[in-house]
Amino acid sequence: MTDAPAATPPEPLRLLAQDEDDLQIISAALQDAILRPRDVVWEKSARRLTVTLSRFCWECGGTRVLSALQFGDVMSVRSRQLPRGPDAALELLAIHFLPEEAPGGQVILMFAGGGDLGVEVECLDAVVADLTTRWKTQTAPAHPENDDGADLREARP
Repeated sequence: MTDAPAATPPEPLRLLAQDEDDLQIISAALQDAILRPRDVVWEKSARRLTVTLSRFCWECGGTRVLSALQFGDVMSVRSRQLPRGPDAALELLAIHFLPEEAPGGQVILMFAGGGDLGVEVECLDAVVADLTTRWKTQTAPAHPENDDGADLREARP
């Protein structure tokens, strides 16, 4: 009997979005990511928005990883119906792009509970990258009808 070869760990995620189709791939990869309002940093003078989040690794299941999502060419940022407390848990559901005068538009980050973050960009320039090794999580994200935030308990290692 031979030993099975050790499974190669998945490579860290690194994605670039320069159009709406690319952004949908990033949106799928970041579905159910957890973050806090203090993890959203807008550097107005640099025209850059960086969001640090705990990404559920759908591609390898049962793990999370600290990742960063960054947008360049940001002209403005607004939030709607998001908690203001710096440690409030936010669960990212999806990211959409609403084109306006080409190549610009609005990037909308939609969160559980109905809030969103609107990012006005001169052109779509987004990057996501894993920053740490993965860690095991006890619960996979769920989408019950009455979302009580129970799966937010394991957002950070």
